[in-house]
Amino acid sequence: MATTDGQATTLALAHALSAAERGLAVIPLSRTKLPALRSPHRDDPAPTPCHGECGRPGHGVHDATTDPARIRELFAAAPWATGYGIACGLPPHHLIGVDLDTKSDADSSAALRELALRHLFTIPPTVVVLTPSGGRHLWLTGPPDVVVPNSAGRLAPGIDIRGAGGYLVGPGSRTEHGVYRTAPGTSHIGPAPCPRALLRLLLPAPRPHHPTPPSAGGHGQGLVQFVMAAHEGQRNTRLFWAACRAYEDGIGPGLVEPLVEAALDTGLTEREARATIASAARLTGHHP
Repeated sequence: MATTDGQATTLALAHALSAAERGLAVIPLSRTKLPALRSPHRDDPAPTPCHGECGRPGHGVHDATTDPARIRELFAAAPWATGYGIACGLPPHHLIGVDLDTKSDADSSAALRELALRHLFTIPPTVVVLTPSGGRHLWLTGPPDVVVPNSAGRLAPGIDIRGAGGYLVGPGSRTEHGVYRTAPGTSHIGPAPCPRALLRLLLPAPRPHHPTPPSAGGHGQGLVQFVMAAHEGQRNTRLFWAACRAYEDGIGPGLVEPLVEAALDTGLTEREARATIASAARLTGHHP
């Protein structure tokens, strides 16, 4: 028997509430996999950036919540919703989604296996969601002080990454092409920690920066300068990347204080900076 839109909405709400019970923040999605609620600012003559500060729904992933009452309100405002999205990068799981696509000519599963062999990591048993097109979503968790960005095909052709500001279509969602389902044997396990080597691949590569002053030469000072060039929203990510490189290159302990000073210049607190550097030390197998 075919599922009506009303039944699909009821099922999507039930799945979304179940996900929220596990600490996953959710939003309603339409059959197109897009957020079901339109922006309340769409008709503003000169809209200003808003991530939900106005208090109205319709801000995409910024509406994501684990509050059951709020989830019911969002679905009530979008009775056409037939699915739900799970926000990535939020506590407590800091979810990272590895989307192995089948739409391209590339074999994304083979590409991931090749990356794993080349960089010496193994994908642990974790939640796997099967897409209607035959693709797979692997759910992993990241450190709380690391911002993993979204990317499409950067890791390898056919592999997309859902990180901070992104979302995954939740299992049980019905779209134009079918239903998303949890792979057998993975529905009762939690998302596994992202392997360290893979996490380093997911972080953005350093961009060209201004030359260091004459008094600051060497690779270590280049890492410090890289941190100092960070803008708001990328400060922790740049600091974490630079600290990882420093520890991998054997200059981590000697570069802690310069990195902390650089992070302070960008607006991070000393506590935040030292926690991020300590996380990088642990990730690279060192003791801070």
